Amino acid sequence: MASKHNVPPSNGDDSRRTMSGRFSSNDFDNSMELTAESAANFGYTVHIPATPDHQPMSEPNSPRDAYGNPVWSKGELPTAEEPAKSKKRRPLTRKVPIKRTIIYSYRGLAMLRLVVLGFFLMWRVRNPNRDAMWLWGMSVVCELWFAFSWVLDQLPKLCPVDRLTDLEVLKDKFETPSPENPLGRPDLPGIDVFVSTADPEKEPPLTTANTILSILAAEYPVEKLSCYLSDDGGALLTFEALAEAASFARYWVPFCRKHTIEPRNPESYFQIKGDFTKGKMKSDFVKDRRRMKREYDEMKVRINGLPDSIRRRSDAFNAHEEIRAKRIQIESGADLSTPLNVTKATWMADGTHWPGTWVIPGKEHTRGDHAGIIQVMLAPPSNDPIMGSKDLDENLIDTTDVDLRLPMLVYVSREKRPGYDHNKKAGAMNALVRTSAVMSNGPFILNLDCDHYIYNSLAMREAMCFMMDRGGDRICYVQFPQRFEGVDPNDRYANRNTVFFDINMRALDGLQGPVYVGTGCCFRRVALYGFEPPRGGKKKLQKKAALLAQMAADDDEFESRGLLPKQYGQSRAFVESIPVAEMAGRPLEGPGIPLGRPAGALTGPREPLDAETVAEAINVISCYYEDKTEWGGRVGWIYGSVTEDVVTGFRMHNRGWKSIYCVTKRDAFRGTVPINLTDRLHQVLRWATGSVEIFFSRNNALFANSRMKLLQRIAYLNVGVYPFTSVFLVVYCFLPALSLFSGQFIVQNLNVTFLVYLLIISISLCLLAILEVKWSGINLEEWWRNEQFWVIGGTSAHLAAVFQGFLKVLAGVDISFTLTSKATADEDVDEFAELYEVKWTSLMIPPITIMLVNLVAIAVAVSRTIYATFPEWSKLLGGVFFSLWVLLHLYPFAKGLMGKRGRTPTIVFVWSGMLAIVISLLWVTISPPSDSNNVPQGGFHL
Repeated sequence: MASKHNVPPSNGDDSRRTMSGRFSSNDFDNSMELTAESAANFGYTVHIPATPDHQPMSEPNSPRDAYGNPVWSKGELPTAEEPAKSKKRRPLTRKVPIKRTIIYSYRGLAMLRLVVLGFFLMWRVRNPNRDAMWLWGMSVVCELWFAFSWVLDQLPKLCPVDRLTDLEVLKDKFETPSPENPLGRPDLPGIDVFVSTADPEKEPPLTTANTILSILAAEYPVEKLSCYLSDDGGALLTFEALAEAASFARYWVPFCRKHTIEPRNPESYFQIKGDFTKGKMKSDFVKDRRRMKREYDEMKVRINGLPDSIRRRSDAFNAHEEIRAKRIQIESGADLSTPLNVTKATWMADGTHWPGTWVIPGKEHTRGDHAGIIQVMLAPPSNDPIMGSKDLDENLIDTTDVDLRLPMLVYVSREKRPGYDHNKKAGAMNALVRTSAVMSNGPFILNLDCDHYIYNSLAMREAMCFMMDRGGDRICYVQFPQRFEGVDPNDRYANRNTVFFDINMRALDGLQGPVYVGTGCCFRRVALYGFEPPRGGKKKLQKKAALLAQMAADDDEFESRGLLPKQYGQSRAFVESIPVAEMAGRPLEGPGIPLGRPAGALTGPREPLDAETVAEAINVISCYYEDKTEWGGRVGWIYGSVTEDVVTGFRMHNRGWKSIYCVTKRDAFRGTVPINLTDRLHQVLRWATGSVEIFFSRNNALFANSRMKLLQRIAYLNVGVYPFTSVFLVVYCFLPALSLFSGQFIVQNLNVTFLVYLLIISISLCLLAILEVKWSGINLEEWWRNEQFWVIGGTSAHLAAVFQGFLKVLAGVDISFTLTSKATADEDVDEFAELYEVKWTSLMIPPITIMLVNLVAIAVAVSRTIYATFPEWSKLLGGVFFSLWVLLHLYPFAKGLMGKRGRTPTIVFVWSGMLAIVISLLWVTISPPSDSNNVPQGGFHL
């Protein structure tokens, strides 16, 4: 036992603290938890800092007693201030590995299946079907490709991880009083939130307004938050809807803060079913909610009435202009028969022409030809809180002790002119990057689609836990999973995409990080500027930072290093913002952080907006600003693909950055998704076409450099390769029917070897699915729905994407897509009415053909076998089994064609009848009846 002088003195009992944090007494055999009563029995108190799970309690070589517990000398006793300091040293995030039994079984089973596949393919190649070499050859080629595709998909899934954040530690580090921050002002970095919209007809302004309101009410320091709405259509309807949302936010945001409302999208909140008073403690909650609901309904009515209001206002102003022009014509003595040349303009409420797109398009006022617009809807807030009062006339509700400040809100519509390539959404996002850099320059950027709102008000803090933690300076973005509302309960077309978001993305998080999926992503600003992640020791990093700061103060350095104008354009204000954003995005100085920022550096007020700043912001969104720069090539969102999101993430990973997948207990964001079959197929077509473009471009993972990890490269290679599987899938779906028509099979006969291989491969696939379900948290039904839609999409949209990709590469035919409609159903209409609506598209032809061919083949083969002199039941069973396998995967597609109550469009019956006739004629041609030679000359024969 350790000597008494090595431990603090006690009042007669020799007590010690174990590694688990419990106190035990050497005078008793049992140990006890430290409670208020038991602590009073001790004559001393030792404050021991909390220890993270992955760090030892003390240094390995520190002195310990006979029980292995650390001991302190008299001068080493912890002080009362140690717990607070230690808490701030705790990590903000923690990686949680998957259970070893599950992950080791998963990896072992995957390797086993890979080995069995190898032996099976060798057996298939060495045992051809001599009676039907054509059938055997097609099946072997398809199976080889399927095995290759499975390996590409499976290898990146071997290292899944989960991550946890500690929001309490984040608050202690950045929002509590300290010597560096005596007042406890928020020391968190700023976040600029980007919301993009393009067409108010397909993306309803009310949906966009609700998304904006959820952002303004988020739980993040108000002075650190800015919101930018990019209206790429330049519509007055969107502009005025945003103004209505900004006005309503003065009531909604304080209400959310006062009563801790979740979610903070008004539409979603007021549609919550169940007891809305659960967990609410304040007596005036019901009254406040009733008032807020009435105010929100009035705002909805105003926004819904905006199209008619704008039309009537414009008609009135245009009529006034016609009268004025007529008066001038009369007074000037001109010929009254001359028609008046009065422009049918769209007018704003202040009596001026709207500079964007007019309702009746006019010169320099169309979707592709209008001026740039920036309007600050809500000014930057002050640095000090502004508390409310009990004045209900002014605040609508009692806002005593509630901060009334609102984040900055800006409307942006970039300039568009004929003859310029505006690069769709990627160009709009890059315009927002430059605008926000000049106006607010938040070191982090959160981008959302207009229909994806913040469902968890703490989501931004979750992202900051990763960015501000040790090693966070090497993270380029934090991707959140996409969660959807309004999906039918059975998720017929796998709209939730849970296999991708909960299996593939979690697995990529164990490598170099998940891919960027276009929304719900928090970026590090300097990573978008083309910079590489920090590497090297502390001195090397400090040298780089000093050089960056020098360039911000020296025009010659700008020119000599190509930052201005070659790389970033002509805006000096923009380039000066780069080192500021880089410094503000660093983690706090501390152990293990080579280059951090000092605590309290971001507690000061932001610079106020002035006319010069807004003028510069207008300049950087001009249509000519990107000419002869690296925007869209190396800087910002990357151009040249309809899936600019994947390419942008690929470029960052290729430079050595890491990304993080953040799955929160409460969904961070929620959005809408098309549940109609046709819309879903077109959505998948757009994604697949983008993947084909990536495969035929320099963004192919085969050209990635050594900074990208091998398994990450395989994952990106699979992104570009997966649409080509459709060619082999379509062929393989026809093979069962061809087998039944010809009376042959893909093997010579159904022997034991083939059946054993088939059984092992099938069982291993099912076991892999069960283990994936175990570590991902999804259910088997979701996994099966994904398998079904993989066949549906592979035989329709993916196949079309491959042909479109070849057309673009070989013939230079550009491909354009329309926006997916995000309109919501009326309250008095069935919520899932869109699911049963059948809209014909040519993408449906291949799946319909596959179903009809297999059905006809089953009927022909069964009839032939029953009436045959020597029936071959083994070949029949093999062909029928695989045909039913195909039909089972296409069942949701067939169900979608039937509509609701059998309302199938006539064109479906027409195509089905034509295909059935063609199939029958082809069969008669290929395999005529045995007595065809006796057909009379006057009869019909082939």
